[in-house]
Amino acid sequence: MSRLWNWRPERPALMRQPASLIRLEGSDSLRVLHGQTSAAIEGARPGQWMSTCCISPTARLRALAEVLVDGDGAWLAVSAGDGEQVHQALDRVLFPADRVRLQPPRAGWLLTPVPGRQEPPNAGESGEWQELENGGGWQLGSGALGLGLVLRQEAALPPAWAAREPLGAAEQERWRIQSGLPAAPGEINDDHNPFELGLADRVSLSKGCYVGQETLAKLATYDGVKQQLRRWHWPAAAAAAGTPPPAPGQALHDPAPAADNARLGVISSAMALAGGDWIGLALVRRRALDHIQLQAGPGGAAPRLEISVPDGFVRPPVGTGSQAS
Repeated sequence: MSRLWNWRPERPALMRQPASLIRLEGSDSLRVLHGQTSAAIEGARPGQWMSTCCISPTARLRALAEVLVDGDGAWLAVSAGDGEQVHQALDRVLFPADRVRLQPPRAGWLLTPVPGRQEPPNAGESGEWQELENGGGWQLGSGALGLGLVLRQEAALPPAWAAREPLGAAEQERWRIQSGLPAAPGEINDDHNPFELGLADRVSLSKGCYVGQETLAKLATYDGVKQQLRRWHWPAAAAAAGTPPPAPGQALHDPAPAADNARLGVISSAMALAGGDWIGLALVRRRALDHIQLQAGPGGAAPRLEISVPDGFVRPPVGTGSQAS
């Protein structure tokens, strides 16, 4: 694996993602979220934090979200994708008899710590949250730093976070690609489902009926995931040859001289690094998942990309979808 995938910022930092904070109140709030997202939310208890996917009836990924459950309902923090679209989709499924009050989206942030070069990774795990002392948001996980924050837009960082510098736009995109975190429009769109994007840990296959459940259950039962998210690297030495760099939408092919010209995937994200290297994400077809190189375009002069599995990718389940009812 290329050493560039071990990148960290010089100093302890944080990743700051804009989030749409959608409030649901009432005794049916968890039931509605349970039926409209991929995680098993209905049985969650107050103080629990759950990561989920907002998906279409055909199991296409619409957004990534965090659910923070309290005694009166829940906050849905949409961190990637269109929060307004998610709100509209929830509003459409509510009936007058539902005991849910859906509030308009408000601007906020999802912040996660990014370890500096000399800082050990924050390996703690927790499914709990606690409200910050200033009332401006919620901390995910225990300890002074925790695993992350959900903040209202106007709220200040708590003291333990104040010394951490937000990543710049280029650094944040590099960290996102290295981790394999899907973003719109390259990965979050009407073409991709959560299993393809490495989000199996956000999907429950045993919670019963919900939007997209039938499709996801079939994919798991019959090992039907046709492509998976991979990251790619185009070295600076190859870039110096004058070949145009890879770009989103570009098809991937087998670089072997005797290979057919079949399309083996497509680039979904791309960025240039300061030293001349290029990195990005791609959806790679099943038959090419064991390839360590793929070619961005047909012909011998097309860029050859080094292919690897992102740090945060969770492999799709196989043979487990029959558990869903």
